[in-house]
Amino acid sequence: MPRLRQVSRAGAPPAVAAMYARLFGERDPVAEPGTATGTPGNWWTVFALVPDVLAHAQAGFALLNNSSRALTPYQRELALTRAGFARGSQFVFSQHCKAARHAGVPDEKLAALPAWAVSSVFDAGDRAILAYADEMTLADGRVQDATFAALRKRLSDEAILELTYAIATYGMHATICRALRLEYDDIDERVTEIAAPSSASAADVMGQIART
Repeated sequence: MPRLRQVSRAGAPPAVAAMYARLFGERDPVAEPGTATGTPGNWWTVFALVPDVLAHAQAGFALLNNSSRALTPYQRELALTRAGFARGSQFVFSQHCKAARHAGVPDEKLAALPAWAVSSVFDAGDRAILAYADEMTLADGRVQDATFAALRKRLSDEAILELTYAIATYGMHATICRALRLEYDDIDERVTEIAAPSSASAADVMGQIART
């Protein structure tokens, strides 16, 4: 379950209720969760706690998908799918696999995205975008001059700004989803202590290693 409460249809203000109607039909998305793409839908019901934050996020989605963008949908979705994987968000990665496929990214490239750097399926333009996505996401924007030069050979300044904004935006969404355990990011922490046998509960592990 999400870490924050969800807004039911009965408690939704008019603008949120209208959005619920578009996405969920007549259902209360809290009582009867689920979207057309198979997700639980709780990103929407949690963001509805603060309607102007929800509206801001929706406006951002519309901006990035506007047909006037210099960046192509293929370029955008290739970057955002990789950013979702790199940020460790199951939700962002999974949803943008679908969007990338719709934008013309073939399945062989989607399958290769986790280890793109050692794959031969990506051309030089793809690789420049993927390297930029990684340095934006994994290196917190510490983009190397060589990476930027490769990107600039293939994209206009306008397209690079759009790409940068898109990657940063979805990096934020990936982080929010993980922090609040939304959608497919409702995942228990996997790094925990594995209990030793009861007879070794107070073992000096480092001491044992040092004596070997």
